Amino acid sequence: MTTILEVAKRAGVSKATVSRVLSGNGYVSEEKRQQVYQAIAETGFRPNLLARNLATKSSQTIGLVITNTLYTGSYFTELMQHSARMLEQQGRQLLLVDGKHSAEEEKAAIQFLLDLRCDGVIIYPRFLTTDEMDSIIAQHKHPILVINRRLRQHDSYCIYSDQQQTSTAAVAELIARGHRDIAFITGSLDSPTGRERLAGYRAALTQHQIPVKESLIIGGKWQAQQGVAAVETLLAQGSRFSAIVASNDDMAVGALKALAAHHIRVPQQVSVLGFDDIPLAPYTVPALSSVKMPVTAMIQETIERLISMLDGGEMRNRKTFTGELIVRESIGPGPASAPGPQPISS
Repeated sequence: MTTILEVAKRAGVSKATVSRVLSGNGYVSEEKRQQVYQAIAETGFRPNLLARNLATKSSQTIGLVITNTLYTGSYFTELMQHSARMLEQQGRQLLLVDGKHSAEEEKAAIQFLLDLRCDGVIIYPRFLTTDEMDSIIAQHKHPILVINRRLRQHDSYCIYSDQQQTSTAAVAELIARGHRDIAFITGSLDSPTGRERLAGYRAALTQHQIPVKESLIIGGKWQAQQGVAAVETLLAQGSRFSAIVASNDDMAVGALKALAAHHIRVPQQVSVLGFDDIPLAPYTVPALSSVKMPVTAMIQETIERLISMLDGGEMRNRKTFTGELIVRESIGPGPASAPGPQPISS
């Protein structure tokens, strides 16, 4: 393996000069710079990035931790795409690391990025608790920012979307349109987002003095086929419902398919509402109404706050984001007391 000393000898310069060229710090004449570049090309030298990061105390890299069960779907595609693009605009590299399947593995992923000398870390936690995140942030000097989790002790380190309040507002819109028997398809309940969206549904019904019927709450895990299965379950048990709220658009699309298979018209007989406003939503038949979460705005706030911390700027208080209901063709007026949907004869 070629060493920096061999590069220096071939270029006819000192080791210090080669180091300055590699780090970009300190003055080196253009002539000597070109000599070093030529020597690097001739020797096939590859710098030890970890050693260079230790020397310069900066790697120009930002780590992102997301568990692999969340990689699918447009929500996380948007999150990762905008993270990479915005950091590229800042002249920094994004390193994605898998948080896997437990709090300990999410914690290990954070430590892995810190061991690589990342300047900062962003995590979208699924398993780590709020207290655990607060403890991790307190233990490290490098900034660790948390997306979509409200922290108790480190307001400046979290960028939070109020999933429960957003869900409450969306269900309240259906209630305002005359719906009372509203079914709900949950996301994975080991996910904070899944739990909070369900809590928002319950809160909306309670606020409007509508009894919560457990038979109208059907478990799902974010995939379209669970939307199909949820509708089949509701129909098989003879449930009365005039609207379905799915915890994400994939399951809402599955619900649309199942309703169509039973010749149940949307929205004339059953309204359908999803979350995340996937690119496909305007193109379903009928076009899917959905709650658009401000993913891009959250990532922009996260990157700006992280760069400010790294540059020694002032700490910014926690900012809470809310979603926006995009009304399309799949929701309509509901009866004061919804009859159970009956198949339309063809």
